[in-house]
Order: sequence, then structure tokens, then C-alpha cells
Amino acid sequence: MSAPGEPTQQQRQPRVGLSSSSVYPESTGHAFAYAASLGYDAVEVMVGIDALSQDIGAVAQLSEHHGVPVCAVHAPTLLLTQRVWGTEPWGKLQRSAEMATALGAEVVVVHPPFRWQKEYARDFVNGIAALENSSGIRFAVENMYPWRATQRRGLEMYLPGWDPSEEPYANTTVDLSHAASAQADPVAMAKRLGDRLRHVHLTDGSGSPKDEHLVPGRGVTGAADFLRYVAGSGFAGDVVLEINTRRVTTRQEREDDLAESLAFAREHLGQGDGSGGTSGTSGTSGSGVTEGPSA
Repeated sequence: MSAPGEPTQQQRQPRVGLSSSSVYPESTGHAFAYAASLGYDAVEVMVGIDALSQDIGAVAQLSEHHGVPVCAVHAPTLLLTQRVWGTEPWGKLQRSAEMATALGAEVVVVHPPFRWQKEYARDFVNGIAALENSSGIRFAVENMYPWRATQRRGLEMYLPGWDPSEEPYANTTVDLSHAASAQADPVAMAKRLGDRLRHVHLTDGSGSPKDEHLVPGRGVTGAADFLRYVAGSGFAGDVVLEINTRRVTTRQEREDDLAESLAFAREHLGQGDGSGGTSGTSGTSGSGVTEGPSA
């Protein structure tokens, strides 16, 4: 699904971006500051309870101030964001497309509907295709996972299903933590998707029922093998770090996790020496990293 004049998969290496959710409970403004100081190529904005994330003008100002583009907008379709931008799902997706257009992002990441959202789910596949046609934005539907009370029993909580490779979506996202929770092989999923794989959430998991979002390389998902497969497949979308740093006790620990993750991505995508940009010369702990003019 390439626009006229857009670089082909052979012409552009994947960018490595930072999801603003990776710095929570710090703000979207801090995400841009970390991305700039550590050398990430872009930011994915998770639209959530942080008021900054919902404000197109504020995000645009942060992007310009830090010199870091927005590569994607994550629609507020999580359990915790059910009331962000109202409660009507299609309205949320339309607003996400408007934000992506205004910020120059090519992709909106969206979760499949929950099973209790029956009306929304009924025509989800066709509705996503219609939104792509009307907006010109790619809606990359993300893989999820069965909700498991035990290691053996799972409950399907998403409609039409948690695995986007089983539906005819034009654009999809593979999230490695979700794959770990589903005990699914992400490389096999990527192969099934082929050129419909548009976006990647780089993270990791131990295979437990909990969606962990570990630093890549600290779990069992095979994140390095996945990145090497992606790099060799001609994929030219964006690889976005989406980890959970809520348990760190200092900002320096958060910065270290973000720097380690960037280096991991660069190394296994074959982009340089894996040094992760300029993390040695600028940092968040005592280094003057600020959110920017809109924070």
C-alpha cells in the first residue's frame, strides 16, 4: 500500500522509534526529550490520559522543538483509555487519523475490538479498510493475545480475533510482548503477513499470561531473530520500542533501559555498531533533559 513517489521497501531502512508509553508515568514531552537525547529516529504518540498526548498542537510543538518526527499515532483503544476522546470507537479512530495527518505520521496503530464491543466488531475489517481509503492513513491492526487465567486455558477477548494474520487487513502491527503472552511465534506471524506487516512494537516477554513489555533481549520471544528476519525481508516500516519502565526507581534507570533497547534494535537490524546514538553525551539524570516548550 505505497503512495506514489513513496520510498520502496528496498530504498529505506526501518526507522527505530520510541513509543511515548515507554516513559510512563513521565509525560509525552519527556518521551520526545529522551528520543532526541538518545538518538531515536522518531516517536510514536500513545494517545492516553496524559493531556499532552491528546493535543495536536502541543505534540507538533514538541516534535519541532526536539527535531524528532512523529512516525505513528496509537489510537486510544486500550482498556485504560476507553473514555479518552469519548466512548464511540469509530470517532476515536477518525480523530487518530486527523492527528496523524496533522503531524505527518503515516500510521495509526489500533487494537481489535473487545468482545463486548459487538457493534463495533461486527464490521471492523471493512470499517478499517474504509477509513484507510477516506483518510489516506494506514491503520495497522495490532496482534493481541488470549486472556489466560492459567498457562493452558485462554479466553478469546477480541473480535474478530487477536491474530491479525487471520483477517484481510491491509496493514498490521506485530507486538513482541503480545506474541509472548499468546505463546505465538512472531517470525511465523510476520511470514504469514508478508508485506501487510507495516509496523513493529519492539519489546519482549517471558511467555507468562501477563503482558510484560520487557526490554528486548530480556525475554524468550526471540526478539533478535525477529529483527534479523525483519531486516532481511525488505520491511521498511517503523520499529518502535514499547517497553514498560514503570518499576524503575530513577530516571537514570529509565534512560539506561531506553538506551539498551535502542542499541539492541540497531545491532539486530544491522544499522551500525548498535551504539544507540548519543546516549553517552546527554542523559536525563542531571543532564538537563526537559520536556520542551509545551510540557
